[in-house]
Amino acid sequence: MFNKEIETLPIPQLRKLQSERLIKLVERVYAKVPFYKKALDEKGVKPSDIKSIEDLHKLPFTKKTDLRDQYPFGFLTLPENDLARIHCSSGTTGKPTVVAYTQKDLDIFSEVVARSLAAGGATSKMKLHNSYGYGLFTGGIGLHYGAEKLGMSVIPVSGGRTDRQIQLLKDFQSEVICCTPSYAQTIAFELEKQGIPLSDLNLKYAVLGAEPWTDAIRKDIEKSLGVKATNIYGLSEVIGPGVSQEAFDEQNTGSYIWEDHFFPEVVDKDTGEPLPYGEEGVLVFTTLTKEAMPMLRYWTNDICSIYYDESKSRTHIKMSQIKGRADDMLIIRGVNLFHTQVEEVFKDCPKLTPNYQLIVTKEGVTDRVEVKVETSLDFQKEIALSNGFTDEEALTHESLLSLNRELCKKIRDCTGLGMKLSLKAYGEIPKSEGGKLQRILDLR
Repeated sequence: MFNKEIETLPIPQLRKLQSERLIKLVERVYAKVPFYKKALDEKGVKPSDIKSIEDLHKLPFTKKTDLRDQYPFGFLTLPENDLARIHCSSGTTGKPTVVAYTQKDLDIFSEVVARSLAAGGATSKMKLHNSYGYGLFTGGIGLHYGAEKLGMSVIPVSGGRTDRQIQLLKDFQSEVICCTPSYAQTIAFELEKQGIPLSDLNLKYAVLGAEPWTDAIRKDIEKSLGVKATNIYGLSEVIGPGVSQEAFDEQNTGSYIWEDHFFPEVVDKDTGEPLPYGEEGVLVFTTLTKEAMPMLRYWTNDICSIYYDESKSRTHIKMSQIKGRADDMLIIRGVNLFHTQVEEVFKDCPKLTPNYQLIVTKEGVTDRVEVKVETSLDFQKEIALSNGFTDEEALTHESLLSLNRELCKKIRDCTGLGMKLSLKAYGEIPKSEGGKLQRILDLR
């Protein structure tokens, strides 16, 4: 552990700390942020009404549209010349979302990332190959400074240029890699394509995030890169990566949320009412310690559950894997669909890779979904060798047609929807070049 005292703090002491921080936070934003003063006044809530963390439900939600409406600096609690850094989203769907930091905020950012990397298996004696993008995106720089705080040596590679990434992994012998899960698959694909054995690398751990992924993808990455792969979660509006982290020796039990800084709730996506531990809903965060741009009950749109795992090493609450995003949920012919439901059908099927896409179109008034998924190279070669086919000819073989029929039935049974399934050759579906992979193409 990076900070054992805090990471194992007994729950009563954690609640006391959270309550003290929430009271100060509400007083600060009410006095400094006109948006929050208006929102609290409209709810009839005064700062004096907030006496503990149990009163959090009285506070208003904050949504991404609110940040865009207050662009660029409407949520600041201090003068612009007191800021140490400014990040923002790409702004591809309107005004970018601005996030700002004081030096204290940056120190907290580095602290929670250091905790996360340590939970993911990293130590001060290791090198980090950082393939997250540097720049306005918080991922690259956030991981960089957190790794340095942990005491690691950092190789700031950024995304793209996969051949160069592989060369540096071979030359520098980094033990840890950070990137999106889809880019880890891209690197693994290139290693196999070039015939480079894993023995040429020294990777032991992969700390992956910025997009939802499943156990099927985890198994693929662990096998193809020879690593222990864990999930790091965060979002810029809350701080960046490092809001929560999966421990490398507690896989499949959820990710620890560093709740001394980020208090989580799960709420009903329609009513906003808080849900009990263990129930799925929209994840909401209140930033208890941020100075420059704190958030009250920030609505992430991510669907998951939260729960305490008393049998594990840390006392902080855990979050489940992200099932999807509330705004990414597809409604197909009246049925709610998350792409991860389709991915579950492919889980543990050695004839497929975890690389897939859903393409949604409309024919007249009817929604149609096509699923494209790659077949594994081993399966293609097996068919080709046993029948004297080329790889391309193998894709039309009866065994593939049979697989297609089997998977279509499983998809229908799992989702309640009929879909067209297209089995593609290994490497045919576009892969990530360092950024987030778009699993859904909604062309309606």
